[in-house]
Amino acid sequence: MLDLLDRLTPKIHELNGKLEQIVVRRPVTRQLSTHPGVGPLTALAFELVIGTPERFACAKQVASYVGLVPSEESSGDRRRLGHISKQGNVLLRFLRVEAAQVTVRSDAQWRSQFFHLAMRRGRKIAKVAMARKLAVQLYWMWRRGCSYDEMQKLGSHAGEPGNRHGVQ
Repeated sequence: MLDLLDRLTPKIHELNGKLEQIVVRRPVTRQLSTHPGVGPLTALAFELVIGTPERFACAKQVASYVGLVPSEESSGDRRRLGHISKQGNVLLRFLRVEAAQVTVRSDAQWRSQFFHLAMRRGRKIAKVAMARKLAVQLYWMWRRGCSYDEMQKLGSHAGEPGNRHGVQ
């Protein structure tokens, strides 16, 4: 196993170097990589799979496209939300969940939200919820053309006192 690791390590470093070269040439990928927990591979996969943010009217459609929304089985007045739909790109969904876990470890606000959800709904559901939140946040970063720091300065002020109707 160690021999195999020794043979694969140079190839991994070579591929990581090529990935870094690609990221340098792509401004959107560099911009998305500013988010904590989002590395070059995750940002590049998001950009390539989503295409352009103008394809989607709202962030809910992005989450649905990636397959991070609950499936629905409704009949009459009965509405049942099930597990996530798992539609869309499997690799992108996997990378979103992994990146969300890293973000939870590195950002205090995300950590508190994750633990609050995990206590109420369980760790697995909380992981998927944070992955959905990450997909939505990356979508808005891309759509607005701003980095993570700029996004934090803008923030979501919807519902705060003195700003009942959202950002104006």
